[in-house]
Amino acid sequence: MKIGLLGNQNSGKTTLFNCLTKMNAKIGNWPGVTIEKKVGIIAGTKHEIVDLPGIYSLSPYSVEEEVSRNFVFEEKPDVIINIVDATAIERSLYLTTQLLELDTKVIIALNMADILEKKGLKIDISKLENELGTKIVQISALKETGIDELIKELDKLDKKECINIYDSNIETAIWDIEKHLDKELNHKRFICVKLLEQDERFKLLKTPVINNIIKETKKKYDTDLEEIIAEQRYNYISRTKEKCVYQKEMKETISDKLDKILLNKFIAFPIFVVIMFCIYYLSVGVIGSYTVDIIGILIEFIGENVNNLLISINTAEWVNSLVVDGVIEGVGAVLSFVPQLIILFICISLLETTGYMSRIALLLDRLFRKIGLSGKSLIPFIVGSGCSVPGIMGSRIIENEDERKMTVILTPFIPCSAKLPIIALFAGYFFPNSSGLVSASLYFFAIIVIILSALIMKKFVFKNVSSTYISELPEYKIPSAKYVAKDVWDKVIAFIKRAGTTILLCSVVIWFLLSFSFSLEYGVDIENSMLAQIGNKISWVFYPMIGEKSWGATVSAIQGLVAKEQVVSSMAVINGLAEDVEEGSQIFSKTGVFGFFTASAAYAFMVFNLFSAPCFGAIGAMRRELGGKRKMLKAIAFQTILAWILATIVYQVGIKIENNVLSISTILITGIIAIALIGIIVSKIKDKNSECSNCPYNKDCSKIK
Repeated sequence: MKIGLLGNQNSGKTTLFNCLTKMNAKIGNWPGVTIEKKVGIIAGTKHEIVDLPGIYSLSPYSVEEEVSRNFVFEEKPDVIINIVDATAIERSLYLTTQLLELDTKVIIALNMADILEKKGLKIDISKLENELGTKIVQISALKETGIDELIKELDKLDKKECINIYDSNIETAIWDIEKHLDKELNHKRFICVKLLEQDERFKLLKTPVINNIIKETKKKYDTDLEEIIAEQRYNYISRTKEKCVYQKEMKETISDKLDKILLNKFIAFPIFVVIMFCIYYLSVGVIGSYTVDIIGILIEFIGENVNNLLISINTAEWVNSLVVDGVIEGVGAVLSFVPQLIILFICISLLETTGYMSRIALLLDRLFRKIGLSGKSLIPFIVGSGCSVPGIMGSRIIENEDERKMTVILTPFIPCSAKLPIIALFAGYFFPNSSGLVSASLYFFAIIVIILSALIMKKFVFKNVSSTYISELPEYKIPSAKYVAKDVWDKVIAFIKRAGTTILLCSVVIWFLLSFSFSLEYGVDIENSMLAQIGNKISWVFYPMIGEKSWGATVSAIQGLVAKEQVVSSMAVINGLAEDVEEGSQIFSKTGVFGFFTASAAYAFMVFNLFSAPCFGAIGAMRRELGGKRKMLKAIAFQTILAWILATIVYQVGIKIENNVLSISTILITGIIAIALIGIIVSKIKDKNSECSNCPYNKDCSKIK
């Protein structure tokens, strides 16, 4: 039996899927789109269940809705489980009423019914079943209650009853159209409604007779039939809610009390800043740096023992170097940061599952709308903190095309898990007493750059932005340890797989280019290697931002195009071959290739790698979402040039502070004045370009009659 799992976003759909399948699932993408596809087998049965994207209707207004509707029509599931959030039943039932118009059996899983009492609500399940004409099972996906009853209902042959949602005019039109459709056609009632709504997908089914029925029905109303049908659907939902849902005397919930603090207009943003600082302090600061030291010692121990083993069995010198300096040093340098990533992923997952991230989207929406984005853009940014690729793909939830493209270009600016090793390495070495603060500063630096970049793009590139964001804040929840563990596990395994494949391959390539000259002579001085000669040709590009023509830093930064964590891996391999293996772990040793780095150069190098073009995987996702190679190249050029400018400014200002040429107070005062001047100039430009500048009344609105 094939089962489709459908429901709104934040309704507990993924939690129910994991509960039913016991994590026995395959993950991929739907054909032709970048939307995630999850397929699994319900534990203890042979039933296949497909977790469809979270949607609010079956109207084709987004890719997710198109995917879900195609599944229903093309893959013909035997049963649809419609998960409904019991605490937001009015919102959830819009999709339900559309599903009930299909020929497919529908079972409603009424989720979160256990917290209705806290909200002062009570639902009469029997009445609701009669109104909707289908079976309803109360469940709690989080607590795993009602699951057995839901599984038992799958095998029953109960058929749902037809419900009358519309007035007599619409119902008559549906009846008349249905008589003129092919008898073998499935989901006739649903198709009839869509024909009345002028849905383009079904335009080939139109005949002159059907067109005439639609035309005659439309004459009976003052507006479009699509609007009439939606209005009557909402009216039906409201009537159903009035009959079946009872509101008790409402007490202030814990969520209400927390929101008074966390969404307070004066302290909400400072709280957000403190929370993000704590996350980076934990993951990169004291705890994170301690774990890196432990893993580093372990990798060094493995390298020494493997080296001794290879020497004892008389392997060739180049094989020994390849294994120890190329593979162990390269891959080990990246894997040593896995504990820090685990801490970061746990913190982010806790914020998401508790419901706090939804509040952050609401909090930043007012600011984002002023720069051409909306709270929806925050979702790709949050996902991008794990990996830019799904973050970029997540931009598809944004309806406005220009806003979506802006989000695609700006998402790679968020520090992702691949950039964390770079930040942790440099912050831990050059700022040992404030590594958490430095790491958090880069996160907020990214937010500032995103805001300024969005303003620039809104002004000069994407002018057709119309930002709106509507969201119902979920109740605060205690995180599910199982869900958090699975979420973190999936992300960490994905990172390790990349280290074991992409990073391993790149480390071997770097080792080869470092160990051989262009005449393929092994064991040459590192300054005469192929990599050094290539790097020296382009090292001048990095001179303004690090104060040195360093071929090692240059090629390491370029390696970031393959994978950002490869920057650290490349530096480890280069330094390992430049010195004795025992000293190779000290990347910034004064006798090494990277000994020239100062605190200013280190921060500037982090800034460049944070904002420059992302890895090849993210670049490929950008190409798909932006709609072409040319637009992708323009985006990459913008990102890289901006990164170079920012890194150069950071280094040049930083080195002057180090040399006591400039003071921090001077920079702050100058910066405030510069921002004020820019604001004045921008406001003047807006006034000049406004519609009022050409007004025949010379801006005197009192003359308008």
